[in-house]
Amino acid sequence: MNSFLRFWLASFTHPPWDTGISPPELLQFIQQNPPRQALDLGCGTGTNALTLARNGWQTTGVDFIPRSIRQARQKARVAGLEIHFFIDSVSRLQNISGHFDLILDVGCFHGLVKYEKLAYQQNLLRLLAPGGSYLLYGFIDTGNNISLPGITVEDVAALSASLELVSRGDGTDRSHTSTWLHFNRRVV
Repeated sequence: MNSFLRFWLASFTHPPWDTGISPPELLQFIQQNPPRQALDLGCGTGTNALTLARNGWQTTGVDFIPRSIRQARQKARVAGLEIHFFIDSVSRLQNISGHFDLILDVGCFHGLVKYEKLAYQQNLLRLLAPGGSYLLYGFIDTGNNISLPGITVEDVAALSASLELVSRGDGTDRSHTSTWLHFNRRVV
């Protein structure tokens, strides 16, 4: 899905990817790791950022859709949680600094085109703390969907060149082949 269509869907409708439920892969990660600093890329209306904050994580969320960030901020206020939300593109991340022990991306990277993916990966390496984890969920590029770039074999290889692939779980989501990837940043 191109960026304009994604923006339009999220700005004027209830997008189908906004389920309001955090995935079991994230919940398992939270159970197995002590809370620290987390960054939710493409956070949407804040579902996963709220889950992280409720479990003690100091959380920052980023999305390029202002309406989604407004909704995320409202949810955090109602829940009494302090979460920092920013409007920005995940390929820019101009207002984000520091190091995060967890960077989460549920369905954002797979919608980026090649040059955006390269900028995203540079920011990922800038922001992920040594020893930190990167959880990535997205649709796999099968060559059958011209509107969604997907995660390619080359993307996984590029990420694996700088990060250690801990686990991969492939499946199907809404008739799309999908994957969960867990990377760790090597401690040098």
